[in-house]
Amino acid sequence: MDEELSALHKIDTWNLVPLPPDNSVVGCHWVYKIKTNSDGSIERYKVRLVAKGYSQQYGMDYEETFVPVAKMTTIRILIVVASIRRWHISQLDVKNAFLNGDLQEEVYMTHPPGISRDSGYVCKLKKALYGLKQAPRAWFEKLSIVILSLDFVFSSHDSALFIRCTDAGRIILSLYVDDMIITSDDIDSISVLKTELARRFEMKDLGYLRYFLGIEVAYSPRGYLFSQSKYVANILERARLTDNKTVDTPIEVNTRYFSSDGLPLIYPTLYRTIVGSLVYLTITHPDITYDVHVVSQFVASPTTVHWATVLCIL
Repeated sequence: MDEELSALHKIDTWNLVPLPPDNSVVGCHWVYKIKTNSDGSIERYKVRLVAKGYSQQYGMDYEETFVPVAKMTTIRILIVVASIRRWHISQLDVKNAFLNGDLQEEVYMTHPPGISRDSGYVCKLKKALYGLKQAPRAWFEKLSIVILSLDFVFSSHDSALFIRCTDAGRIILSLYVDDMIITSDDIDSISVLKTELARRFEMKDLGYLRYFLGIEVAYSPRGYLFSQSKYVANILERARLTDNKTVDTPIEVNTRYFSSDGLPLIYPTLYRTIVGSLVYLTITHPDITYDVHVVSQFVASPTTVHWATVLCIL
């Protein structure tokens, strides 16, 4: 918490001011998280000061919120291109990314919990804070300005993909919120780019791409290999399954399911959570795509029969 507050003060996130009349104030709270590596071991303990953005009012303390992120199709194609051309892929992480975004609206926030406060004063935010509705957009705009100033251009196919072509080669950068992957046939240009980004933001160079968005990436002489073993383990743990046997066809061929099959589930939330996780799992397991498509049709009113089918897929 001390490190988080130090980072907030370092970049001058807010000023203490009296709350102006007819202005709303946003609350905040601490969020604690344990970040793990791809093998499940603990990487580090994290804490963030998060604004309670759900209390913001459109037109008063926020406007537009949409921000593009890299499409999974784009990331797969980028890795395929790098594999074919024998390019190395680097991964970077921006520390406290959202705190770099500049706010255009006036947003007032209460003091962080547990911190001594001056009565009658609130925090007038100058920087975007995690939890604010416009925080992702403010960060993307700030980073885009920096990347475009380095002679990159937006891809016409993906707004979160940036490309720079020079006589020495080309650099491709894909952004997913605060995670970015970079590949190029010009190693020296990648080093220069990393230096430029580190000069403007607090960056963490994660080296070669190993773990990205829950997907484990391994390099072999034949190319890059995708897997989601840790992700699968988390799904099985959430579904409370430990002893399973693999099958070639989880769903019987030509079997038809209906919304009236079985009894309605008393707690359908787990069904929806598992099905949503399976949708993401099809990135590395396209063989279950049809089965996931079938069970996805019943997320509104799942029954015991549909749940049994989900367990068969798992």
